[in-house]
Amino acid sequence: MGYYRDLMDRELRIRGYAESTRKLYLFSVRELVRHFMRSPDTITLDDIKDFQLHLIRERKLSRCSHNIHVCAIRFFYRHVLDKDWKIERIPYHRRPQRLPVILSSDEVRGILRAPDCLKHRVFLAVAYSAGLRVSEVRRLRIGDIDSERMTIRVTQSKRNKDRDVMLSKKLLEILRIYWRVYRTREWLFENSKTHQPLSSATFHAAFRKAKIRADIQKCVKFHSLRHAFATHLLEGGTNIRVIQRLLGHCSLSSTEIYTHVASTFLKETESPLDKLLDGDSGDHSDDED
Repeated sequence: MGYYRDLMDRELRIRGYAESTRKLYLFSVRELVRHFMRSPDTITLDDIKDFQLHLIRERKLSRCSHNIHVCAIRFFYRHVLDKDWKIERIPYHRRPQRLPVILSSDEVRGILRAPDCLKHRVFLAVAYSAGLRVSEVRRLRIGDIDSERMTIRVTQSKRNKDRDVMLSKKLLEILRIYWRVYRTREWLFENSKTHQPLSSATFHAAFRKAKIRADIQKCVKFHSLRHAFATHLLEGGTNIRVIQRLLGHCSLSSTEIYTHVASTFLKETESPLDKLLDGDSGDHSDDED
């Protein structure tokens, strides 16, 4: 695999793939080669399908992990070996169509107030106020907070894209209090010993504890703050195109999912039963004595 690994690594670097993605892709193709114990240029489409079935049945990989292998294998056979296969013949594991669970405004308020630790309260507030992913919150630098323009710069986010989001006036006040206490050097939320960004596990653990303290029974996680941000904006009348830009979605279809959970869309839609029974007294008691 050494020769082909070097070719694939070169192609990934030329195309500017993130370091984490590059490592995952190389690992995935190495797993494919190890499974068959022969050169990758001799592996057929049917072999790849057998490998996919192996990942699902024997390895019991999640949909997400399975699809990372698919992305890597597609890349390898398209850009490294230049196979003329129809790439759709290496299918993704279909995503179940589930709607996100949405926290109400009161529930978000409860979560933001729950932690005793100031640092935890602040990074939860940042996530909700700007609709940020956990990876985006943990990589924020002091210089990303622009109080002149009232923006937050999100750098090298998903698909290596930068974007600006709004900086809440209330959040700016909170951040100033936070900085006076912690005086961080470079990263907004850093480990006091290593001066490196806090681990993702710290953010998730803080959210779980806040959820418990706020007595919220819904099945929600840190990313639910981002869902709540988008849904609450939509319910408040913000244009969906604006929300798309704030979230950093490439496609509007990714943002449109929030139209299925925004309460305003449901409240403004009248059930046909209301017109059908319009003027009916609603008294359906039995007439029999």
